[in-house]
Amino acid sequence: MLPLYDLRGRVAVIVDVLRASTTIVTALVAGVTHVFPVGTLDECAALGAQGCLTAAERDGVPAEGFDLGNSPFGFLDPGRPVRGRALAISTTNGTQALRRSLAAEAVVIGGFVNLTAVADFAQQQQRDVLIVCAGWKGQFCLEDSLFGGALAARLEPLGFDVQHSDSTLAALHLWHQAGDDLPGYLLQSAAVRRLNALEANDDFLFCAKIDTYAHALPVLQNDRLVLA
Repeated sequence: MLPLYDLRGRVAVIVDVLRASTTIVTALVAGVTHVFPVGTLDECAALGAQGCLTAAERDGVPAEGFDLGNSPFGFLDPGRPVRGRALAISTTNGTQALRRSLAAEAVVIGGFVNLTAVADFAQQQQRDVLIVCAGWKGQFCLEDSLFGGALAARLEPLGFDVQHSDSTLAALHLWHQAGDDLPGYLLQSAAVRRLNALEANDDFLFCAKIDTYAHALPVLQNDRLVLA
């Protein structure tokens, strides 16, 4: 669907709630200086050879030969110092979505953990906002669309028009349906079932928390993500 949209002049919010968005935000808050989001494992390995910390995942499983997978907890482990390091990351869905969104005026990373930061940035920019849901291998996924609904709910009272896009309306309805039990609602999603099969339930619960990092916003500058 993304090729149907003209990204020029817009803010692109890249959303891969489970887990690339959450992991990138967490890495930068933990002290990673900047993040190179790359499309292929070869690109990630090449940056690792230049001294970057590397994180890579395919089909939810950490890729072999890299420092980390795609779990936010990898950057919260006191036994693994990440502060002051640059990070290269490649994931199945999230970094691919970002690479396809480079024509936007501004590219930022959004997840439930930094919902307020994304909404505040959108209000400051006063531009059209396109929520780029990474999904799963090109297919719809529930958690990213729920984030779209959560962001729409924040932006509508600020004067943003959320009524003229059926996809936005659908996301907003999903968000209202989830109510006050976001983790419970997400238990039915395919992504959560995949994570739980990989014994990554803690990752899911962490990613479903709202505003853990309410003021942290990764913004793309040239070829890297930095905290705004």
